[in-house]
Amino acid sequence: MKVKLSILDQSPISDGQNAHEALQQTAELALKAEEWGYTRFWVSEHHDASTLAGSSPEILMAHLATITSTIRIGSGGVMLPHYSPYKVAENFKVLEALFPGRIDAGMGRAPGGMPRATYALNKGQYQNREQFPDQVDELLMYLHDALPEDHKYEGLKATPITQSAPPVWMLGTNEGSASLAAEKGLPYVFAQFINSEGGVEAAKHYRTNFQASDYYQQPEQALAVFCICAETEEEANRVASSLDLLLIMQQQGMPVEGTPTPEQAAEYEYSSLEWELVQLNRERMSVGTPETVRKQLERLADDFQAEEIMLVTITYYFYDKLKSFELIANEFLKGAKENETD
Repeated sequence: MKVKLSILDQSPISDGQNAHEALQQTAELALKAEEWGYTRFWVSEHHDASTLAGSSPEILMAHLATITSTIRIGSGGVMLPHYSPYKVAENFKVLEALFPGRIDAGMGRAPGGMPRATYALNKGQYQNREQFPDQVDELLMYLHDALPEDHKYEGLKATPITQSAPPVWMLGTNEGSASLAAEKGLPYVFAQFINSEGGVEAAKHYRTNFQASDYYQQPEQALAVFCICAETEEEANRVASSLDLLLIMQQQGMPVEGTPTPEQAAEYEYSSLEWELVQLNRERMSVGTPETVRKQLERLADDFQAEEIMLVTITYYFYDKLKSFELIANEFLKGAKENETD
């Protein structure tokens, strides 16, 4: 199976860095991703997060789409339960009008932050995540100007009026999200980098239960994974040690101001329990040389029957991040050329 490669970037902030620098690096990475041949470049939504600068994907998408010219730009994703589907539709229709045929609307149900952020986003009210399926329906109707005649807002237009609408992708980490994507007839991304358990079953459920819709006749599935690649296994593990330590600190509620350095990770004295957590976290990562990573990603794509892999890479040094994406792109291109000659 030929696998498409894409990038999901969370605009991570390294220890000692600021948000301006992190967002500038996201922009530079988008330009490089286009140059290297990646299919799409998505940005995320996280609130009240000291280690991630990406809190408003639609605004960041506008900038990224302006500085690039061919790569698809999308949200990975907008946390729809916080917002009015009408306003989200208008945001994406503006983007579609500016950059027709290049915008993806990835939607998620997660809060994207701790409870205090959720309450702040919802005027102090409890977030009703059960409304998400209906919100998705509303969003689709507004994007495609398809409000039924008996709708309470019949005749309402989400403006600007565009000749096309961005595809809506469903994001998730379990069978429930896979089931919803299948029911709605929408493409689906399983976030393996968040949850390494139950993904294959969720992917199978999505494909088995997919119902053709006005938007998609066949299932389309992507898989998002943590990935760090270097020229040697030793170097890849050294670079990945920053992410190992970051995840451990977050999981234990330690104060974190940014991604730690590999040097800090080397000096950290892991307890036996923490070391077990490191090994468990590695199950949602692909780490190694270009050949190793390619084989791991191809195996994942085969297990999930995914047409596309979205890579999530967090390193302390930005040059390590760039090198990782470049090595992977070159390795997959090399593999594609070898297959053509076989």
